[in-house]
Amino acid sequence: MTAPTLDEEVLVDPVGVIVRLVGNVERHLDADRIRGIVCNLVRTRAGRRNLAQALHEDPSLLRTGKPPAPFRVAKLLMALHEAGAQDTAMPHCGECGRPRPYVGSRSGGRWGCSPCFDTPAVCAGCHQRRRVVSRDRHGQPRCAKCPDTDGDPLKELAQLITGLDPALDAGTIRTALERATKRPAGQRRLAWAVLDRPELLTGAGHEAPTPAMLRFIGELVAGGATTVTRPACPRCHGVKALSKLLDGQRICRACFARHAAVSCARCGAVREPATRDAAGQPLCPNCLIRDPVNLEVCVGCGRRQPVAVRLVDGARCPSCRPKEIRECGHCGRTAPCELSRATGQPWCDRCQQRWVTCSGCSTVSQARGGTWEEPLCAKCTNPDSGFWARCPVCVITWQLSPRPCQRCILDQKIRDLLGDSTGTIGPELAPFHAALTSAERPDVALAWISRERARDLLERIGRDERPVTHEVLDELPPGKVLAHLRSVLVATGTLPPRDERLVALEKWITETVQVHTDPAERRILHGYAVWHHLRRLRRRIGDQHTTQLQDMNVRCHVTAADNFLTWLAAEGLTLGTCTQADLERWMTDPAFTYRDETGHFVRWSVQHRHAHGLTYGTVRWTGPQGTIDSEKCWADARRLLNDDALPTADRAAGLLLILYAQKIATISQLTVDDVDITGETVAISFGTSPVILPMPLAALVRELVATRRGKAKIGTPDDVPWLFPGGQPGRPLSDSQIGQRLHKIGIRPQQDRSTALFTLAAELPAAILARMLGVHIQVAVQWQKASGGDWAAYAADVSQRASQQTAPPADNRKQHSR
Repeated sequence: MTAPTLDEEVLVDPVGVIVRLVGNVERHLDADRIRGIVCNLVRTRAGRRNLAQALHEDPSLLRTGKPPAPFRVAKLLMALHEAGAQDTAMPHCGECGRPRPYVGSRSGGRWGCSPCFDTPAVCAGCHQRRRVVSRDRHGQPRCAKCPDTDGDPLKELAQLITGLDPALDAGTIRTALERATKRPAGQRRLAWAVLDRPELLTGAGHEAPTPAMLRFIGELVAGGATTVTRPACPRCHGVKALSKLLDGQRICRACFARHAAVSCARCGAVREPATRDAAGQPLCPNCLIRDPVNLEVCVGCGRRQPVAVRLVDGARCPSCRPKEIRECGHCGRTAPCELSRATGQPWCDRCQQRWVTCSGCSTVSQARGGTWEEPLCAKCTNPDSGFWARCPVCVITWQLSPRPCQRCILDQKIRDLLGDSTGTIGPELAPFHAALTSAERPDVALAWISRERARDLLERIGRDERPVTHEVLDELPPGKVLAHLRSVLVATGTLPPRDERLVALEKWITETVQVHTDPAERRILHGYAVWHHLRRLRRRIGDQHTTQLQDMNVRCHVTAADNFLTWLAAEGLTLGTCTQADLERWMTDPAFTYRDETGHFVRWSVQHRHAHGLTYGTVRWTGPQGTIDSEKCWADARRLLNDDALPTADRAAGLLLILYAQKIATISQLTVDDVDITGETVAISFGTSPVILPMPLAALVRELVATRRGKAKIGTPDDVPWLFPGGQPGRPLSDSQIGQRLHKIGIRPQQDRSTALFTLAAELPAAILARMLGVHIQVAVQWQKASGGDWAAYAADVSQRASQQTAPPADNRKQHSR
């Protein structure tokens, strides 16, 4: 016998079908009241369709109330009578046929009352066949006249737990037991299970015989237990809600989803099926929502769309979800708003998606109340724990949605990308996984791993059986996503630190040298780039990382040498056959670039006997080439000191450049250890001697130290040392980023630094300038000469004046000579 075909109306609007059929029988309840009862009683679309199908096939169930029929029909009849229905029948017992206000379910569409469904058994006490009211410790039935007298399991349980965990008393244990299960029979069964296996309380809770055991453990931990611990999932080893039973063990929802994951019959995605189609094939949640059978006609636009919300007038799609233009109760702006179920006030989409630091408890979470300036999390908005639901996976996040919270969704997706078939992540990637899942903003982390490039990279890392090293990452396609991923791995300790700019420079030099096919040219360029520039660069940086200016300097010199060798080859020449006339012809070429760098390469070639008879003069530095505008410099300094609308980091960086002539590369590498705050005194070290900062610059630097915060939302270590943290975890702002930010506020770094150096060199001796600002002594001397200050002559003049003051008058000298 084939199952009857569902009517289209039952598929499209099952609630409407139920309301109409009940309304045809019941005259004491209006349609809105019936709709509310149905929606609260059956929340799933499949359940509503099954109920509508049963009433559609046999409407007489509403008048007779007799099984066989789905138990949802009996639940609907009981709910209608509790609401005051009089014309619909009460559910009747399938055994005795009497109407009952409450019935229980049995398989095969049967329901009935307790006296009929409680099968008599032989009592273990009196050995008479009687109705079973309880069971003893061994599972044997007991009648009402023969209770179990084998000790008091609740008292034994209290003695066991107090001996196991002295932090708990008998009252706390009793309260936890009552909250875990209310029925006395259930409390006894739980107590016997703990007495038989005390290790269930200390880590083996995943083998609990009933879910009440897990609730009991949770209540004991909440009551202050120190020895009793929440059980971890035996598969992912995470301390989560163990809501599923698999192979005799209780596991978390995420691990069960991975175990039940199959290929969707439509899109092929390997996920836990949300439902099955008419042929029994699995469907993922996305296909379930987009299934044409599940689409309904939106009362707003009239199209068949997925249902976003159900109102009194019918279903509405996401585009027609009602939003009134009102004043948001959180941020105060006028925008399309919905009513918040937590506060009852209208709130806009921006406030619904906003992550904040709660002004009440200082935790970072989604805003659920308060104002824009003083937002509140869910707990602080409504501290009533009964008002909120919990995340079904972690049971920690307070929310109204029945879906997993964003942090649990993030953990699931990362395990799918990095873990094996069971979701287990290797120990070498455990810090990386912890950094991603513990991100302060899980929504940002979700958006990042949802990018195609990031997802592909994480999948390739998860599939690679080799340990994660820099060399393994170098085999992946380069790009910004890989660079950020590498920085997160370094910040979390998964990878050791590496000078990425130096590595990129070495790779670029290798590629540039390999372009030349002539062995002699390749050998010369390799010697100049590697043995001259790279060796000097490594010696200069030591344990530090390469700066952008150092990298650019090497690239410019190597590019100049490469261009000159390419020109010689095009002219049929080599360095050995190049004459002075050929060199001067090259110098007069309009396309001639990198003049000074090419001269350095020519002089190096002559010195190393790659070229002969070539001369290329050097140009000495004679001072700053740009305009020295002291008035603009001081105007910029006053603006940075007084303009509170500018970011604190930009103001501090600009003042360090204008007042203390610091390079952008030096500013970017400043750390908190370079700032010494002692009482009201703030000093900063650029060179070997600290510089005491005047007010209000000292207040700006003090504020920067307290409020500095990088833009990296993933993998940022807690102890960030940089004074100007950057967008990548564990790294400061780059030179170019600081330069761009200073340009936006009207600061010209090169010109303003030259003006500052010119001014300071005219007022300070070269030795003091070098010691305080961290510049080389020769650079300080050159700037002193360029500014016109001759502190050596000043010292001689002071010495001469001192000798004149101690010498006797001229007349006395004459008399003495006589």
